[in-house]
Amino acid sequence: MREFLARISISVVIVWLPIETGCIHYTARPLNPPGIEDQYRTRSLNSPELAAFVRLQPDKASINWPPALLDLDNLTLVAYFYQPDLDVARARAAVAEAAVITARQRVNPSISGDAGYSKNPESAITYAVTPAFTIETAGKRGYRTMQAEKLAEGARLSFVEAGWQVRSRVRGAALAYLFAQRRLDVLRTESGVREDLVEIFEKRRATGEAATPDLDIVRADLSATQVTMRLAEGEVAQSLSSLETACGLPPSSLTGITITLSALEAPPSEQELPIRKIQRAGLLHRADVRRTLTEYAAADALLRLEIANQYPNITLSPSYAFQEGFVDYTLGIGLSALPILHRQQGPIAEAEAQRRQVETQFRALQSRAIGQMEEALRQYRAALAEWKEADDKFLHVQQDREAAARTAMAAGEGDRLAVDVARLLTIAAGRTRLDALQRAQTALGALEDSMQHAFDGKQEPLGPSLSSPRVEAKR
Repeated sequence: MREFLARISISVVIVWLPIETGCIHYTARPLNPPGIEDQYRTRSLNSPELAAFVRLQPDKASINWPPALLDLDNLTLVAYFYQPDLDVARARAAVAEAAVITARQRVNPSISGDAGYSKNPESAITYAVTPAFTIETAGKRGYRTMQAEKLAEGARLSFVEAGWQVRSRVRGAALAYLFAQRRLDVLRTESGVREDLVEIFEKRRATGEAATPDLDIVRADLSATQVTMRLAEGEVAQSLSSLETACGLPPSSLTGITITLSALEAPPSEQELPIRKIQRAGLLHRADVRRTLTEYAAADALLRLEIANQYPNITLSPSYAFQEGFVDYTLGIGLSALPILHRQQGPIAEAEAQRRQVETQFRALQSRAIGQMEEALRQYRAALAEWKEADDKFLHVQQDREAAARTAMAAGEGDRLAVDVARLLTIAAGRTRLDALQRAQTALGALEDSMQHAFDGKQEPLGPSLSSPRVEAKR
């Protein structure tokens, strides 16, 4: 009996020892909400990790960080580093990559054994060891791997898509902040002119040249302008906070920082944009279109896998047995999941329906993308024409009138009141031009979003805009 137990113990140790030494052990990673909040609130542009990340990007190796002013390119890089949406997309891509490892794995062998003895004095101890090896048939492992690889590719494209969405939000928030500042500057200028008008009418009332109602009117206009100016100051603060949020920064991180956008005052003409090249290349530069194509390939691989699952796997079971002092060697062969009760009709139908569903999603996405591109292009044309009209004619006419009023005053043929009135008309024209310019820049952003290509003059059509930023060294 002791010999029997000793043999059993040795066999268990021999089998268990390599399993235990090769296993991956659990590592705790508890979430610490207060600590995560502290990390968020300590983010800043002066982070050495952020500087190292920026210098990894193309043409940024020698940049002095943080720069004296932040343009859209630098703001986007800050958002790429800090924005949690990219962390979520990066984590999903990592999950999909890990699924590829799982799909490539072969079926682990199994082992079973039995042992015993008889009370018959002439009987010897009996024991047997039976391993089992599963052979997957019909290319199941290959189809499973293909599906996982396509899903991983789709997850990587989702990361690129998330990166573009981050850039789009940063551009929109930066535009809102810059135009809020411009409107506030215009209101401050208008307030100064209206204060001068109040002073003029106060002097005229004192000399009897103006009535009290006239003075009340200009005072009311000044008060309304000052109220609007207070609202504009709040809009500037709110838009700056929105920009900080879009960049993944805590409040007040961009206070005092100069923000600028290239070509803000002069939106490019349609002829200056590489629209035709992108349209001729089709829609494959859009990450969502390419992602849906990979999802279709994954659905097709799933259908092939379910069809292959109709064929049973082969199980080989070589056995070693010691009975009554003799050794027996046997080889067992088995077929798992025989297609007798059904032939995978349900899973095959589901996979085929899923592939058809992704196909319809792709067709809908393609049609929607074409419509978005055409609609955004028409809107940009209209907004660009409006801005040119406001810039070339309306504003210039008012500026000429103001210049004429100043010339007349210098020649003694006019007065301050005429100059101030002309100045107010010029400010109103400038406000109209500013609104038209904001609509043009917003339409340009919508056009970029529809094509997922930046029209900033730094990228060739269908070139670097297809790739995501170098984020592998972020953490």
